[in-house]
Amino acid sequence: MFYHVKDLQFNARVSKPDPRFARLMLEQFGGANGELAAAMQYFVQAFSCHNPYPEIYDMLMDIAAEELGHLEIVGATIQMLLTGINGEMKDMADNAEINQMMKGKAAKEDFIHQATINPQFGVISAGSPILSDSNGNPWCASYISANADPTVDLRSNIASEARAKIVYEYLFKFTDDPYVKETLSFLMTREVTHYQQFEAALETIKPNFPPGILQADPRYSNRAYNMSKGNDARGPWNEGKSTQLKEQWLYVDDVQQEVVSTNGLADIQPEKTAMTMDEAAEMNKKLSKERSQKVKEATPQKDIQWSMYEDKCEDL
Repeated sequence: MFYHVKDLQFNARVSKPDPRFARLMLEQFGGANGELAAAMQYFVQAFSCHNPYPEIYDMLMDIAAEELGHLEIVGATIQMLLTGINGEMKDMADNAEINQMMKGKAAKEDFIHQATINPQFGVISAGSPILSDSNGNPWCASYISANADPTVDLRSNIASEARAKIVYEYLFKFTDDPYVKETLSFLMTREVTHYQQFEAALETIKPNFPPGILQADPRYSNRAYNMSKGNDARGPWNEGKSTQLKEQWLYVDDVQQEVVSTNGLADIQPEKTAMTMDEAAEMNKKLSKERSQKVKEATPQKDIQWSMYEDKCEDL
């Protein structure tokens, strides 16, 4: 059940129309890293968490709802930046100048002319936001990442918030409007907040590495292959200990020789790893059983009901 409050979460304002920047703002309206994509991603991910991870379900739904509010803020900002265009497009008696404008001649005010850099503003939406990115590519459900495993989905969300934040950072470079910058700053900051929430939620699931359930094969987990020659770089990604498993990196400089000498790596043995092959297999069985049991115990097999209205009535 959704309830819409007509006031925006943040007091979005613009100093004056700016159709060129409105086009750029579309990236956060209907783009791959925009607010709609975030809202739908967290909304879809929440369903698989409803029974086994109710706390994460609650968090995902909260953030999804906030992202829809951010979509409204972005849409309202775009609409304000396009002020005047809708009225001009509806002036059917003045179509001679409109025709000149569509041919690229600056017959009307500059801000209307600039809006037609994205023709969809004129020929489809007549000066209103559309669910596309800044180049007019329509929003697509393939932007959504949902794998029904919170150790995977939460990591996807952390990356999504990071990408959305950097887009807002880039947008700062293209506007001098102090009011618009205030809105961008608010939206960018909330990406930082959500990043931390997803990170904290991931830490409540133990173990959460590797993502998913199955452990890494200890024969290959700590081998750093030098797959390109010239100015070879060394660093914590191929020397010292690995970040999560704390295994000693084994730097393999001659990859072809190792592949040939070990029958295509089939005969290789674990070296300086966190666990043996048998221990990894045992861990796979244990964690698989635990995660499976958690889901099954939390999910009824008959008379299935999503919401418990009776319990809520007793609390009123």
